[in-house]
Amino acid sequence: MNSSKNLLASLKNDLPAGIVVFLVAVPLCLGISLASGAPFFSGMIAGIIGGIVVGFLSNSQLSVSGPAAGLTAVVLTSVNQLGAFDAFVLAVVIAGIFQLILGFLKAGAIANYFPSSVIKGMLTAIGIIIILKQLPHAFGYDKDAEGDFYFLQVDGENTFSGLINSIGRIDLGATVICMVSLAILILWERPFFKKNLRLVPGGLIAVITAVVLNEIFLISGSNLAVTTGHMVKVPVASGVSEFLSFFTLPDFSQLKNPQIYTIALTITAVASIETLLCIEAVDKLDAEKRTTPPNRELIAQGIGNIASGLIGGLPITSVIVRSSANVNAQARSKASTIIHGLLIFICVTFIPGLLNKIPLSSLAAILLITGYKLCNPSLFKKLISQGKYQWMPFIVTVLAIVLTDLLTGVGIGLGVSILALLYGNYKNSYFFHKEKHKQGEAILIHLAEEVSFLNKASIKLTLEHLPGNSTVIIDAYDSQYIDHDVLEIIRDFKDVQAPLKNIECKTVGFKEVYKIVNTDNVQSVKEYIPRYHSVLVGESKKHLPETVTN
Repeated sequence: MNSSKNLLASLKNDLPAGIVVFLVAVPLCLGISLASGAPFFSGMIAGIIGGIVVGFLSNSQLSVSGPAAGLTAVVLTSVNQLGAFDAFVLAVVIAGIFQLILGFLKAGAIANYFPSSVIKGMLTAIGIIIILKQLPHAFGYDKDAEGDFYFLQVDGENTFSGLINSIGRIDLGATVICMVSLAILILWERPFFKKNLRLVPGGLIAVITAVVLNEIFLISGSNLAVTTGHMVKVPVASGVSEFLSFFTLPDFSQLKNPQIYTIALTITAVASIETLLCIEAVDKLDAEKRTTPPNRELIAQGIGNIASGLIGGLPITSVIVRSSANVNAQARSKASTIIHGLLIFICVTFIPGLLNKIPLSSLAAILLITGYKLCNPSLFKKLISQGKYQWMPFIVTVLAIVLTDLLTGVGIGLGVSILALLYGNYKNSYFFHKEKHKQGEAILIHLAEEVSFLNKASIKLTLEHLPGNSTVIIDAYDSQYIDHDVLEIIRDFKDVQAPLKNIECKTVGFKEVYKIVNTDNVQSVKEYIPRYHSVLVGESKKHLPETVTN
């Protein structure tokens, strides 16, 4: 009884959210197909499989899968290289098998190493890109295909030139429809509408209003009427045989072609990384703070890509644009993802002509709201308050993604994060402040639980700056792992450098595995710091004259 109540309560949120995601997904699926140089329907297939199959198998409650903008260049190059789309979809099937293997090998653990600042930078950058890319569509300038999220566009322009050019080619009707849609969406955010019209998504009302308004313009012969060039363009079949022709079977005769496997590996790498980045980002957006098992996600994505490739679909990944729209629509579970996939299937199969009456500028309004929520200025203030080692990778990631593409930008952001980590470890983690040391006081250097090669430079710097004629205690009682190079530095200091500076060096807590350093008896340490024994059993170190910790 409780489970049915929970399902019903969840469905109150998931059904409207599924409708909103469906409205966002349709033009993106078509646009990515166009940008990839693939058949129009291949993007719809990927959207259907991503919603129904991956949605069912995935353990992510809020992420939405489908064709990804990050793979458009790979698809375009690969289809041209192979010379046939049926050969390419064979590579998609093999890529899915590779993803299954990665999932079973637990390769998804790599997601644990994505810094929070980079993930937040990615979300913010995607929000900025959505706004920059959708503004031309809002004004009725649809030269660049929906779903093209690269800075350098397939139409020969870039993000900024496309935006500037749209100003001189404003379609008044499309702009009016976008403004009306935005007004409805903003109104639907008000408490009254949220409370009383919860089951009716604002995005659906905005789109219906846009369709009706444009039909009125068409009937009245107004120059505000939006033409077919500014509307959704779903392929319409005249019969069952033509509809079946939209599907492409893999050319299995190409199994002996080595290029197929090279392309499959490329798809596997890009799709897997983009998926892992997306689920990490969506988990951060989740109000309930649920976590997605990355290995389970790779398996779900692998099965999805096998299914998509077998019937002529584009490669699938978890997609941040659709996922963030899902979160903003207040979805509760993966039912919304499955609902969006079912809606795509039903509509493109039975009522494609009705979909083709939707103005792109109305859908741009939905995406503009989604983009704004992703790049809210309050996030910048929060990251800056957390210090430069957080905001520097964040800012660099944002700029790099906006000016290149998702994976390149994230790679640059990760590089800056690693450099910031190395610099921070070098400058701060173990540095001994010589000016604070008082003559005769013992110096305690307390090693962290994990002492890696990243700490090598800072430990070396610390030991080099220790004052002569002093007593130093290097404590490794809490250390579970100490890098071999660090042990070599400590041994060299104790056996060679310390005697030269008349420093008495005591090493305590080093396990038997670290035979490279002789461990002194704990009792002998007490004569240098009488209260040190209490420190070893967990009492505060605040009374120690100088403590250097990681």
